[in-house]
Amino acid sequence: MIEARHLRVLRAVARTGSFSAAARELGCTQPAISQQMKALEKSVDTPLVVRAGRGMQLSEAGRVLLKHANGILAGLSAAEEEVAAIAGLRAGRVRLVSFPTASSTLVPPAVARLRASHPGVRVSLVEAEPTESLAMLRGGECEVALAFRYPDSQGGLAVPSPHSTPREARAEATLEAAAAAAANDWSDLVVRPLLDDPLVGLLPAGHPLAGRSGGAPVDLAELAGEQWIAGCPQCRGHLVELCAGAGFEPRIDFATDDYPAVVGLVAAGLGVAVLPGLALDSVRQEGVSAVQVRAASGEPALRQVVALTLPDLAEVPAVALMLDRLAGSAAGR
Repeated sequence: MIEARHLRVLRAVARTGSFSAAARELGCTQPAISQQMKALEKSVDTPLVVRAGRGMQLSEAGRVLLKHANGILAGLSAAEEEVAAIAGLRAGRVRLVSFPTASSTLVPPAVARLRASHPGVRVSLVEAEPTESLAMLRGGECEVALAFRYPDSQGGLAVPSPHSTPREARAEATLEAAAAAAANDWSDLVVRPLLDDPLVGLLPAGHPLAGRSGGAPVDLAELAGEQWIAGCPQCRGHLVELCAGAGFEPRIDFATDDYPAVVGLVAAGLGVAVLPGLALDSVRQEGVSAVQVRAASGEPALRQVVALTLPDLAEVPAVALMLDRLAGSAAGR
């Protein structure tokens, strides 16, 4: 097998015309040059140099090999430089997939700080809910995925949309339950916890429980008789779990994962909702009142927000830096 070090010796011999001169150029001994040339000739099974007076010349086979050696060594040098740039964070790429509320809150400062310190690292962003983003991560379509899950969830009750027929509802429930289970299985991934995102109750401004004195939390059971506005399938499933724990089944009349739409529906007096705290940071809250929500356990309701990557990718410098920047962004909230 032809080795790069042998090709470097061949090039030096061709340039200098002797083993001794090649040894001086490469900083080694003349016997070492001779041994490496013999090894190269053995690997190609033909002479590569011939004596010409007091010096050396390449044979026809040697000239052909040298022509290719120059291109091979130039390519190796370029590859080494590119790898060194990535290792030294002078270059590199991180493809990030995030759910919407993290895209508008955690991602911007993290990417801005990364670009300021390492402008050669390119970061791209695509939005997707955790079910899709984890599939993208495992499929090699991104290096980092932001996701969330509910620590008190038992796997999620799949809740069909309000307009589903009974048959459609069963099909939706089966698919969404499988998707929720997959989204919550992170056993094959590196998990970087970012923050606990509290769930906030959203009530019409004139609701009797709005503005409770002292900011006391509202128990979910107090909202049992309300009409509800729910979010994405994963969030709807968790809402039903929370309400079941509080002893009732919520009447979900509206389902949308557009948070400004949720706020608008609540402000119009069409129902109540529970939203993640991050969502409220990126929408106007006119006409609504945000209250603390307490689950049946007596603990505040929340979701865990994390950054995920594959074990091998966690060792890539640009990916490790992106994880650090995301953690710093979360810690600064």
